[in-house]
Amino acid sequence: MEPVTQAKKSSNLVLILDYGSQYTHLITRRIRSLSIFSLCINGTSSLSSITELNPRVIILSGGPHSVHSEGAPCFPSGFIEYVEEKGIHVLGICYGLQLLVQKLGGVVKIGEKHEYGRMEIEVEKNEGLFGNKGIGEKQLVWMSHGDEAVKLPEGFEVVGRSNQGAVAAVENRERRFYGLQYHPEVTHSVEGMETLRHFLFDICGLTAGWNMEDVLEEEIKVIKAMVGPEDHVICALSGGVDSTVAATVVHKAIGDRLHCVFVDNALTSVLHQYFRYKERERVMATFESDLHLPVTCVDATEEFLSKLKGVTEPEMKRKIIGKEFINIFDIFAHDLEKKVGKKPTYLVQGTLYPDVIESCPPPGSGRTHSHTIKSHHNVGGLPKDMKLKLIEPLKLLFKDEVRAMGKIMNIPVAFLRRHPFPGPGLAVRIPGDVTAGNSLDILRQVDEIFIQSIKDAGIYDEIWQAFAVFLPVKTVGVQGDQRTHSHAVALRAVTSQDGMTADWYYFDFKFLDDVSRKICNSVRGVNRVLLDITSKPPSTIEWE
Repeated sequence: MEPVTQAKKSSNLVLILDYGSQYTHLITRRIRSLSIFSLCINGTSSLSSITELNPRVIILSGGPHSVHSEGAPCFPSGFIEYVEEKGIHVLGICYGLQLLVQKLGGVVKIGEKHEYGRMEIEVEKNEGLFGNKGIGEKQLVWMSHGDEAVKLPEGFEVVGRSNQGAVAAVENRERRFYGLQYHPEVTHSVEGMETLRHFLFDICGLTAGWNMEDVLEEEIKVIKAMVGPEDHVICALSGGVDSTVAATVVHKAIGDRLHCVFVDNALTSVLHQYFRYKERERVMATFESDLHLPVTCVDATEEFLSKLKGVTEPEMKRKIIGKEFINIFDIFAHDLEKKVGKKPTYLVQGTLYPDVIESCPPPGSGRTHSHTIKSHHNVGGLPKDMKLKLIEPLKLLFKDEVRAMGKIMNIPVAFLRRHPFPGPGLAVRIPGDVTAGNSLDILRQVDEIFIQSIKDAGIYDEIWQAFAVFLPVKTVGVQGDQRTHSHAVALRAVTSQDGMTADWYYFDFKFLDDVSRKICNSVRGVNRVLLDITSKPPSTIEWE
């Protein structure tokens, strides 16, 4: 569903203008958890892009910039006049507060004392943002700023200060401008959600009414309107949650004019968590009997591996895989045209909102395309000359929301609980050439032991994502009283709500000891097991 379509459906849209904070997506998540629809767009978007969405509330996010920096990102010309004319409440967070203060005639300077991390603030006035608090009440919040508002615009007042005396919260209730110099969206701000709830419901007068049932109903209507009565659509099914839910939504909208293709490309192995022994047959059976999805299975092992041979650069691997998928879809579409007499015009993809956010250019970068962390296989890995038009029914949803939608459509719970699996498959879990030696076979075996051990320990549902990584290095070991020179592998398991940020899972040492022994004793060619204990950020969840 396009943002404008869903926004117009919602009379309570909270629009977030993103200025580059690593926490911006959390604002979106927190607001949606209150059953209020929220969207995030680039903070430098045009005024028409903002007015078209018709928001009730606008939040200016934090960001790494200083308002004094050349080219610092800013809302568009005419923004202040627009929000005042429409009576829109505006909340600036960190950089957003400083931007409001500066643009409305106040003064922002480099602070004498920078404030980072947990800080205590005190309520100075129990009005507006702290109308539900008492004067003198204190709370722990998460600060992250170097600049400081030292003179407020006319009509503004300070309602909260840090224990160092810096401005922590400001407002002009008459003009509906508010600002927080801390991040209420992070859990480190203990009363942050209470402040957001008070602002949205009590100050802005929004009502809770956004739910997955309505989203599903509206999405089906949009797809019906988009796809002509004689048009055919194809969908790539991976066996994962996203593509399955996306296909089911489209199938509800257009029925058997949807044609699904399941590609076995050697990068999603018969031993993997999705494709263990006879797992491919079980997944296919679920598609056909439980979900009633028409599916064709295509074996493209040779095509993928031959194209990837010798390729070591991560971004190139993703591009090759994306292009090869499209080649297969084009062939499938051509064969389907012979069968039904009409060539498919649309391709369904399970793109999620985090995929879209991570593939957007950073605010203030001056670029129309981002400095790529990695191309998402749905967003950045597809060729520009692709002949099929895209349908992305989940592109505004987070993972837990997708699972909730799947539950509404009676997709088996066990299927919905599956860990995320990357579109490029095991190719992004083997740094370097995926075809070198027997790296794929080793990785499949190690991954099988790791995932099965997690399931046997009863902790699978506590973990957002778990997998093994094959390292293209050899280490010295001693096995069977003999010196070995074998491969090292890494284990990765993280907890998360949406995949945008993640923390490593704290395994019991006994579990790790057992898994390490099983791997080294069972998998020929491995003599060392490492554990990845890096959060996101600074790392991504996948290694490539």
